Amino acid sequence: MEDHDILTIEEIALYLRVSERTVYDWANKGSIPCGKLGTTWRFKRSEIEKWVDEKLSGNVKSETPENISISDVLNPNRIHLFDTDSKQEMLDSLIQSLGATEQVSDVDVLEKEIFIREELMSTGIGFNVAVPHVRLDCVSDLVMAVGISQTDITDYGSLDEQPIRIVCMVAARADQHAQYLKTLGIVSSALKNKNVRDSLLEAPDATSAYLILTQ
Repeated sequence: MEDHDILTIEEIALYLRVSERTVYDWANKGSIPCGKLGTTWRFKRSEIEKWVDEKLSGNVKSETPENISISDVLNPNRIHLFDTDSKQEMLDSLIQSLGATEQVSDVDVLEKEIFIREELMSTGIGFNVAVPHVRLDCVSDLVMAVGISQTDITDYGSLDEQPIRIVCMVAARADQHAQYLKTLGIVSSALKNKNVRDSLLEAPDATSAYLILTQ
C-alpha cells in the first residue's frame, strides 16, 4: 500500500490481492474495517493492517450482526436540546456527553477522532441531519448521543447544502464493524422520515425526543 493513512477500495484490493468487488462486498457486509466518506468507502491503513494480522493469525471470530435498536445505544440523559448555530459547540457537547459514559474510557481520543473525521469530510447527510461516527479502542460498546438545535447550524456542511438541526453522534468499539454499520443505517433511516425530524424539532424535552426516536 502507498504510504498514506486513508485508502481506497482499489488500494485495498491491490494490497489484499483480491478483486475490488470482493472488497466492496466485505465493506457492505461490515466484514472489513471501513467507513463511508459521503458515498464512497474509505479505509484506515492502521485498522486494515491490524485486521489482516488478526485474520492471518486466526484470532478473529466471525462477527454476526445482532438485532440492534436505538434504545440499545441511547438513553434520555444523552439527548440534549440546544439553541446554537455553532458546529463546534454542538460537537463539543455531544463528545462530553459520550465521554461521561462507562463505554468511553478516553474522551480526548474521542474528541480527536471526531474532528479528524470532520476534517476529511463533513458528516452532514442531508435533511438537516448529521451523524458523526467513530470506531475506537477506547470505546467498550456502542453508544450514542443526540443534539437537537432550535437554531440552524449553518457552518456544519451537508450533502444537500442545508443547515443542520439534528446531530446523532455514534461511537463503537474498533472491532464492532457489523453492529456499527447496522446502527448507522438504523439511525439514518429513521431520520430520513420527515415526520420523525419534525417531531424531534418540536419535542419539549429529552424524554419526549427519546420516545420519538425509539418508537
